[in-house]
Amino acid sequence: MTIQTMPNKTLHLVIHGRVQGVYFRDSMRREAQRLGVAGWVRNCIDGSVEAAVQGESADVDAIVRWAHRGPEHAHVERVEIGQDDGSYTSFEVIG
Repeated sequence: MTIQTMPNKTLHLVIHGRVQGVYFRDSMRREAQRLGVAGWVRNCIDGSVEAAVQGESADVDAIVRWAHRGPEHAHVERVEIGQDDGSYTSFEVIG
């Protein structure tokens, strides 16, 4: 008997809008840990937030949906989504 596991999905996100100064990074870290998603998140100099997310496809899709709304005081205008080729074992806030 062969056990199949869901393939990991790894995406790079750039979240635009009012996403700094609203606990976006820490909220995303908590949501990623709740979902079992690995990767990182950081503020960018242009006011956006950048992240890499990796995990089972359904879990990555869930955190991408979360990124489209963010925490309570955020106002997400758009999320750019691309492929990422990193390998991550935990989720951390950078910077």
